[in-house]
Parts: sequence; structure tokens; C-alpha cells
Amino acid sequence: MQNRAAADIYSKRAQRSAAPSPLVPEDSGSLVLSTILVDDEPLAREELAYLLRDFPGIDIIATASNGLEALKLIEDLEPDLVFLDVQMPGLDGLGVIRKLRESDAPLPYFVMATAHDQYAVEAFRWEALDYLLKPVEKDRLVLAVERARKSIAERLKSAPPEPPPPKPALQRTKLLVKSNHRNFIVDAQEVVYATIADGLITVVAANIEGQSNYRTIEELQSNLDPDMFWRVHRSYLVNIHRIKEVIPWFKSSFQLRMDDKRQTGIPVSRVQTKRLRALLKL
Repeated sequence: MQNRAAADIYSKRAQRSAAPSPLVPEDSGSLVLSTILVDDEPLAREELAYLLRDFPGIDIIATASNGLEALKLIEDLEPDLVFLDVQMPGLDGLGVIRKLRESDAPLPYFVMATAHDQYAVEAFRWEALDYLLKPVEKDRLVLAVERARKSIAERLKSAPPEPPPPKPALQRTKLLVKSNHRNFIVDAQEVVYATIADGLITVVAANIEGQSNYRTIEELQSNLDPDMFWRVHRSYLVNIHRIKEVIPWFKSSFQLRMDDKRQTGIPVSRVQTKRLRALLKL
């Protein structure tokens, strides 16, 4: 009963702060929101996608059928908005939000879409933007999307411009790479990419792969030539001279195929896509 009351209160609050009309506003296309739909029921995903097709500026870049898949897509694609089911096998919707917060990843706005009202209080505690009950009604969806659009527009307006990476005082041309309990010296220009996972940085070079002593990607980047090494994703630093192929990925994003032995595919974050287009004249 308390959860139902919380959902009703939040619903009324959302209605007061959003456009009262059940029709999609004409100016909705002024801001494009990259969006991911997450639900373990295919019909529910299809129905939501069908409803959202009438919303200008909603770009559905991916869908996921479980929490673990959603977690990877959100980390790789950095969407603006995620419609997220609560009850899913493996990792549930609220678990997805908790894990993203633990990893300090950039958070999208979340709209919970579920057939169960008892999770409303916890969803709001994790700062979900809205809470929709299935079957989702079109006029209620309008309120949720407009609320998301306003919140994202305000965040973009208040965000400071990203400064260019500073030129390091001393650009290192050699890196220490640990592999099989041995310390190897690698020319920086031979490094294909570096990535971080669980606090450990892995350096992949032309003929060797191993761990670096640097603690963060930022620290490693600050010691390398910024004209050669590019932070394409928060977890990846790539040598732009070792990019072999640019692959369109989903609707508005790309992967880089690198020139290492495995031809590793590396995601380009949404915020870095603009630089990629400018760099390669895409």
C-alpha cells in the first residue's frame, strides 16, 4: 500500500513538472536522446519501442534482455536515457543501477518500467527519474520522456566544456610492461592500446601484452603524447596510428578495430564520437 502511494505521489509530481498534454510536443525533436530499452520480455520491449517511435528525438540505440547485458551496453554506449525493467533474471534493474554507481560510471537517466509497484520507493531512493507501470500508457510515457528531456537539457547546459588534454611536461617514449614476471621496455609508438579493468591497466603493444605500473588511465595518458594517444572511452586509451578499421556500431556509434594480433574491437563513447568524425572526416 505504501509503495502504491509512493508511485502515485511521484506520478502526480511528474505530471505537475511536465507538459500536461497527452500528445507528443512538436518541439520534442530539438534534443536527441540516445536511449536503451531493457526488459526480459521481448513483447514488452517491442511494445515500448512501438510507442516511442512517435517521439521525435528518441534514438533507440540498443535493447537488452537482462541486467548483465544492459550493464555492458550502458558502459560501452553511455546513453542519455534507459527504460529499465525491475524484475529480471540474474541481475535485476535496481542491481544495474547499484553496480553502475559502484563503478563511478557516467550515469544515464533511468525510467523504470515494470508491472510491479512494490519497488517504487527503492527506485526513487536510487534516484530513478520516473516509474511507469505496465502496460505503459501513451500519455504517461509523454510525461516521462519530457521530464527526461528537460533534465538532460539542464545537465548539458550546466556542464562545463571538456578541456583539451594538457601537453605533458615530459612525454615518455618508453613504457615498462610486466609480463610473465619479467619487465619489458616498450617503445610508446609500439603501444596499440591500453585498458583498465578492476584497477589494473593492461598495455597491448605490437609484440607484447602485459601490465603497467600506472594506477589510472588518466595518469598513463598524461605521460604520453596527446597527439598520438586518444581516450576514446573511459576504459580505453588508443594509439590513433594503430587504428585499422572504423566500424559502425548500433545506430549512432562506432567501434575501432585495432592493429593488434587479436584485432581488438574498442567502443567509442558517445561523447568522443564527435571527435572521431572530425578526426577521420566521417
